[in-house]
Amino acid sequence: MLKGLRMVLAIIVVTMAGYGLLTDQHWLLPYLLFLMGLNLLVMALEEFQRGKVVYGYLGVGGSLFLMVVLFFL
Repeated sequence: MLKGLRMVLAIIVVTMAGYGLLTDQHWLLPYLLFLMGLNLLVMALEEFQRGKVVYGYLGVGGSLFLMVVLFFL
């Protein structure tokens, strides 16, 4: 289930990034940052399931950093 969610989020991010790049729509950037943070969180959860705890914590830390940057800057 997490792999499917990760793929869906990645497709949405790539599609929105391509659209923003081609049309110069900069209002999409906060949404892209949020979706990339969710994607990183899903990947971290997958790493926890595989037993790679260090990579899981790195992913959660990176995701939290993205969310802090999104909401406070």
